Amino acid sequence: MKLYNTLSGKKEEFKPLEPGHVKMYACGPTVYNRFHIGNARMFVLFDLFRRYLEFRDYKVTFVQNFTDIDDKIIKRSNEENIPWDAVSEKYIGEYFIDAKGLRINEATVHPKATENIGKIIEIVENLIKKGFAYNSNGDVYFNSRSFKTYGKLSRQSIDDLESGSRIDINEDKKDPLDFALWKSAKPNEPFWDSPWGKGRPGWHIECSAMVDQYLGKTIDIHGGGQDLIFPHHENEIAQSEAYNDGCTFARFWLHNGYINVDNVKMSKSLNNYFMTRDAAEVHGYRTLRFFLISAHYRSPINYSSDILEQSKSALARLDECRENLSFHISKAQEQESNEASDEETVLFSKYRAMFIEAMDDDFNTADGISVIFRLVRDINIMINTQTPPKQALLQAERLFDELVGILGIEKDSNDEKNATDACLEISEDEIQTFIDERIEAKKAKNYARADEIRNMLKEKGVVLEDTVNGTKWSSAK
Repeated sequence: MKLYNTLSGKKEEFKPLEPGHVKMYACGPTVYNRFHIGNARMFVLFDLFRRYLEFRDYKVTFVQNFTDIDDKIIKRSNEENIPWDAVSEKYIGEYFIDAKGLRINEATVHPKATENIGKIIEIVENLIKKGFAYNSNGDVYFNSRSFKTYGKLSRQSIDDLESGSRIDINEDKKDPLDFALWKSAKPNEPFWDSPWGKGRPGWHIECSAMVDQYLGKTIDIHGGGQDLIFPHHENEIAQSEAYNDGCTFARFWLHNGYINVDNVKMSKSLNNYFMTRDAAEVHGYRTLRFFLISAHYRSPINYSSDILEQSKSALARLDECRENLSFHISKAQEQESNEASDEETVLFSKYRAMFIEAMDDDFNTADGISVIFRLVRDINIMINTQTPPKQALLQAERLFDELVGILGIEKDSNDEKNATDACLEISEDEIQTFIDERIEAKKAKNYARADEIRNMLKEKGVVLEDTVNGTKWSSAK
């Protein structure tokens, strides 16, 4: 397996530091609001990375934090006139609603910043002692120039970073690039006691503390969106490696591309962003997930109604193939020679190998999805041009389910049943009764009655399809 490492700027062979065990961290949300579709891309992708690594027989310890104290949370607290911790708990709950809809599995640990204040204070004290940080009127800053390789993730010199970035000018800092590790409390703000007075942690330090607390000094994979490379991830490296005496913080850095909206970069300043919940109400969570993984994770991806409709159509093709497999398996007769042929077994093994080859190449989901649709094509040919043995159909079913399951785009049978029941004006038992009557009508060459039944069922939202294994029905899409 090869992964593109932002730190080196090239693909490198991936092997975890501890054989068979991957330690992975991804930056989670600041919980002052529901998350938007740009956040969703990162959350979905790191869920997919974890799924694939587990498919490749790695044990994965995955940590994703919640930033539950922040200026934005305090502002929302004042706006909604509720305590700051009630704001964070409310939107942690909202996160899990959307995450579940997007089929994002819970992380091994979802730590909160406020649960790790002790660890944060320990790290800050250590950095001051070593000369990497300083106290200025109750605020504690990291001295960026004291970390000699500062800028190595973004591969820029510290002077270039300073001249090319929007820096918060603060007279308490020794240097504009220095960043806050601890912020002194302002009136009516939440605070914790510390050696430097009452205050709260800066944003960057919480991730370093949680990585150290739950995963150790060195992890295998760290990542997030491209916008986090500088300053957030650059600062994490500096403070973590300074604290751990130069020990490598993260061996691989993975960053996903931006989302454009109608070919314009999504931005709150342009007001062209969509909350995930709102987009799901229009297109469905499953369609959103397919869209978010349809391009290579490092590539930008364009959000538009047309592209979402294409994603919905692609899922419909997958669903149709899966439904056809289930139908033909249910109708297949046990035969004396019921094994899949060598040719069929080789075919399915080939597609599994092709999928692995694509995903082993820097989690190339675009090529992985292409492999699945080639598999669908050959399954359809097998079903429509021959009468394959039951074991061949079952083998195809297992492979199909395995591959779409890794991507998290399998059809949810419960959701589908509820949707089908809602759109049908007739029960499944009644449908089968009419199908049986139609079969008898066709045997009696009463084609007028057969057509009448087909049309009547169509009006009630039921589409019939005659196959070599009998008549199958589905709800009208």
